Amino acid sequence: MKIRIGVALGGGVAGFGAAVDRLEASGIDSLWLPEMVFGSQVEPFVGMAYALSRTARLNVGSGISVLPGRQPVLVAKQIASLAALAPGRVLPVFGLKPARPAEVPLFPVPPGRRAAVFDESLELLRLLLRQETVTFSGEFFTVAEASVGQPPAKPVDIWLGGSAPGALRRVGRFGDGWLASFLTPAEAGAGREAIQAAAAQAGREVEPDHFGISLAVGPDGLPPTLQEVIRQRRPGADPADLAAGSWAQARRLIEQHVAAGLTKFVIRPAGLADEVFIDDFVAELMPLQT
Repeated sequence: MKIRIGVALGGGVAGFGAAVDRLEASGIDSLWLPEMVFGSQVEPFVGMAYALSRTARLNVGSGISVLPGRQPVLVAKQIASLAALAPGRVLPVFGLKPARPAEVPLFPVPPGRRAAVFDESLELLRLLLRQETVTFSGEFFTVAEASVGQPPAKPVDIWLGGSAPGALRRVGRFGDGWLASFLTPAEAGAGREAIQAAAAQAGREVEPDHFGISLAVGPDGLPPTLQEVIRQRRPGADPADLAAGSWAQARRLIEQHVAAGLTKFVIRPAGLADEVFIDDFVAELMPLQT
């Protein structure tokens, strides 16, 4: 299976174009854009369109965009348009809710129904990207003879995040891949097995090389802000087991995750400017790709 390692840029709008050009020129596999509304970070779908338009080979993904609270027909139209303009290079990844609690109200759903809305949104989204016309009647969405254009010749893979039991079952039922975060290699391996079991129960399969994880790397140690985020997300866990405080530790974590069955990696800079991070990434981690 192919090991592929991409980069999530940490900066904002300033310098984004130059960083994209550097990724393309360096031969890096992929660029990933996280969903962070409050701040200077580039909006994922806008950034994907911009990056795809100025590159010829770079794969570009969202990592991770919130789906519940967005109209799935409009999301399907965005993905279909991007896939038609840049065939084979669009990598959407969706999650249940924003990582930042303050942003949750920006993606409104009926109280207590976020997971149900997510499931139905995924079902409708997948249909719209694989069929010329779709008639669908659900609890939250209804369309009649809807079309977002000719389906891509090669279906767009829809990856999902999350690590709770319900999230893993959702990947098995609806996802084409899994992008986890803040998990140890052993936990990621167990998650992969749970997803495969859920997929088998649903009569489908997630391809063996469609399991990945997002890893934060602080080449000079983990910044205190990142350590605090990890403590809030994973109380009691050692941050050093979930993120890398050096390039050497990043290599070790990647090797351990590969041994656990993961093959796709998104590396996020922690405390390092994008341009410096990209150059160091090329030297330190690209040799691990196969």
